[in-house]
Amino acid sequence: MPYFAVALARSDDGWSSREVDMDGVEDLDSLVELLRDVADGGTALFFLEEDDEYLAIVRIDGDADPRTFISDDRAVGSSALASLVMEDVAPPEDADTDDDDDDGVRPDAEVAGDAEIVASFGVPAKKLIDLCATEGMLPADIVTAICEAAGCGDAIDEIRGG
Repeated sequence: MPYFAVALARSDDGWSSREVDMDGVEDLDSLVELLRDVADGGTALFFLEEDDEYLAIVRIDGDADPRTFISDDRAVGSSALASLVMEDVAPPEDADTDDDDDDGVRPDAEVAGDAEIVASFGVPAKKLIDLCATEGMLPADIVTAICEAAGCGDAIDEIRGG
């Protein structure tokens, strides 16, 4: 499964970015440890996109508990990466993860976690939820919108090669 994972850290000098290899991440705690190393005591944002299906965000601020958000809670039941990052979120009970079964009822996508996760960067909860619900909006588009509002658009573009 193709995925894109990046950590962005804010310092007095601006934002820095680093692509993250999820093969070395065992659980949320190991991801948080990696983010704390990248952030060097400051703030770090982690974005995970997988197969253009969902966006997961993890935020750390110093030694505070991590905050997490996912654009589609169904991914927690169908993706090992999503369940790793969102270990506190249970997949919808009536989620039908068998795509071949047309008779199954698959719930609508619902956001889960802390929708205020990027509010201090200019993307309040309502705007983040609206971005996630916009028809045709891909996870990469949402990350770009968040990064532009946060002032780290250049850092994410550098990683994406654009």
